[in-house]
Amino acid sequence: MTDLRERLRTGEILYGTFLGFGSALSAEACAVAGFDWLLVDLEHGGGDEPALLHQQIAAEARGLAMFARVETAERIRTGRVLDVGVTGVMFPRLETAAEVTEAVRHLRYPPAGDRGVATYNRVYDFGLRPEGLATANDGVLGIVQIESRRALAAVTEIAAIPGVDVLFVGPRDLSHDLGVPGAFTHPDFRAALDEVLAAAKNAGVAAGILAGNAAQALEYAGLGFQFVGVGSDASLLARAAHDAVRFLRGG
Repeated sequence: MTDLRERLRTGEILYGTFLGFGSALSAEACAVAGFDWLLVDLEHGGGDEPALLHQQIAAEARGLAMFARVETAERIRTGRVLDVGVTGVMFPRLETAAEVTEAVRHLRYPPAGDRGVATYNRVYDFGLRPEGLATANDGVLGIVQIESRRALAAVTEIAAIPGVDVLFVGPRDLSHDLGVPGAFTHPDFRAALDEVLAAAKNAGVAAGILAGNAAQALEYAGLGFQFVGVGSDASLLARAAHDAVRFLRGG
């Protein structure tokens, strides 16, 4: 599996989608579609941690990187998804440099962090590959969401924190907090995007965002976003079905 961190460092744009169904078959279908990454959404999706395992196995079988958005930044939530084998973790609703510093510590083993050390889980082949501990800290990506005015005010500090690899805009949350809900062309929202892009560039990390469709994803990529999500398994299916029905009915 290609090192996504290195691909981001070289300026490559990586497209992925969120997984909300909690279904291994849905994950596999999205994997064979050609995305660069998938992300199981444990914050808003319909699946849970046990369902993550089956989606992780499906992604691995297709050679695709899997991420998880945790429900909260609690240490135990991060450790559990890493032990399943995800490539990295997305943290929602963090607003200060102190909160981010604490969260990204959960991604790494001591002394660099406070991830619990165990080798009998699947990521180390159930105890048969404990040597994986030696390089585990190097391979995990930390994705921090920028979803509020407070996070935006601290974005330069957040971007500079070791362990932050991607600043990821949550457009719905951010636009609502800015007082322009869903107005993704509003000057205030666009100015916020510019702030995130500038902070990421200055810190040498990637900027990411969730797009509602492929055309919007291309637009965001043109602005400089590298880690771009395109809807979710649920929204992609619903849109395709909706368009098919409209076509059939002459709409």
